[in-house]
Amino acid sequence: MKLPRWPRRVFAQLLLSQTVVTFGVTTVTAGLFLAPVSSELDHDAMQRALSIAQATATDETIARAADTRDVVTAQRNAEQIRLATGASFVVVTDLDGIRLSHTDPGRIGHRVSTDPEPALNGRSVTAIQQGTLGRTARGKVPLRMADGRIVGEVSVGISDDSIRRRLLKMLTGILLCAGAGLAAGTVATLALARRLKRRTHNIALADISALLVEREAMLHGIREGMVALDERGRIRLANDEAIRLLGLPEDCTGRPIAEVLPPGRLTDVLTGRITGADLPAVRDDRVLVVNRMATAEGGAVVTLRDRTELESLVRELDTTRSLTEALRAQDHEHANRMHTLLGLLELGRHEQAVAFISEQSGSHAAVAARITEQVQDPHVAALLAGKTAVADERGVRLMLAPAAHLPDAVVDARALVTVLGNLIDNAVDAVAPRADRGGRVEVTLAAAGSTLLLQVADSGPGVPEELREQVFEEGWTSKDAPAHRPRGLGLAMVRRLVERTGGRIVLDSGPLGGARFTVELPEALLTTQLVEA
Repeated sequence: MKLPRWPRRVFAQLLLSQTVVTFGVTTVTAGLFLAPVSSELDHDAMQRALSIAQATATDETIARAADTRDVVTAQRNAEQIRLATGASFVVVTDLDGIRLSHTDPGRIGHRVSTDPEPALNGRSVTAIQQGTLGRTARGKVPLRMADGRIVGEVSVGISDDSIRRRLLKMLTGILLCAGAGLAAGTVATLALARRLKRRTHNIALADISALLVEREAMLHGIREGMVALDERGRIRLANDEAIRLLGLPEDCTGRPIAEVLPPGRLTDVLTGRITGADLPAVRDDRVLVVNRMATAEGGAVVTLRDRTELESLVRELDTTRSLTEALRAQDHEHANRMHTLLGLLELGRHEQAVAFISEQSGSHAAVAARITEQVQDPHVAALLAGKTAVADERGVRLMLAPAAHLPDAVVDARALVTVLGNLIDNAVDAVAPRADRGGRVEVTLAAAGSTLLLQVADSGPGVPEELREQVFEEGWTSKDAPAHRPRGLGLAMVRRLVERTGGRIVLDSGPLGGARFTVELPEALLTTQLVEA
């Protein structure tokens, strides 16, 4: 015989197991309730029999009949009491235990079937006993004369059938209640199982376990950050990459996003206050691209991509393109100069040709010499030289302030290049459309012990005072974004870099009429003693 198989689906397993549990609990509860009820009914029957026996024993006529062995009187009075009380029997005996009354007259004159000694000795007795009339609940009391002398006993019995009839009447109600409870439990189980079926898409339990294992492996193995939020904005799940990119604490699960991240654009994007696709955001020095998708339950799933290295490559590409365009323009300008030089030589004006060559070569050498003289750090000097060439090609004059000076003692040249490069790019972008009006950008560098002060001022249109804080927000820009990368991240990154080192950045109006960015970077330079060491 083939045994039935345990169902694989969660819906069927839950329905079957809960139905069995509900039926078992209902059955056990009904049984536990019936056991004391049966005992209580027996006790009530014995007490009722005892009460009838005690009332019968107070009848002086019956006591005299027992004393004189008057069977007729004892039988008549005992039957009257039995019929009036509904007892199964009322038996009166003499001192020898011989019946003087009985429901069956043929048993009168015979000794009782159960021991009469306890009652004849003056004690009242209750018991469930088997006698000539079957199993009955009995009450036995001594039968006394007025002077207290015991002359016999009175035994009253309540049939077990009447007790069982009472129990059956109660059992019907109990079973109806148990059936109603079982039906309600079954309906609730069915509703719960159907809801679970919808929520689990009727997937087998083994498949759910496998899916959970695969999900954990996938979430913690992918190189993109993933954060799952519930309908209240609390973190339900964050994989390893999301914890790394966002700098989340290990106990972030169950906590709101606003509690584990500082206020700003990133928090607004994660919570859905800012909507859109591929939204850029900054976390410390990382550039992230964030996408948020709402779920049917009211929560959301957020994916995070790290664009920090890509953003750096894109900026380098932009710089390379600018330098390429500058070199192309210089090549064109160089060809023009060669043509001019060739014309002077062909005309025999050798002195003018020599002067022309000296003038052209000296101007570029003077710019490079002035930069290296004022800026001794090679990385910053190279940046300024490249930016000067690019700005010159765009018709913008980029110059160092006469008092600018930077020693070769920069602690983090990469961070300084990022800050200064972004500020110069923004300044050149602001001035370039006005290059026909003599656009200028001035850079000031100054060392005060280990603190570095730098300023970038331009002759552009400037920034209105009400927007001077907004320009540092992630995603804010006044320019059209190119196809290959989003705008509005440069100044946000600059501010994060500056504030992370304990510095500050201020935007106001400069002496050239446009915007001026002032940056203070503490501990950005090595002290004189450390440099000499």
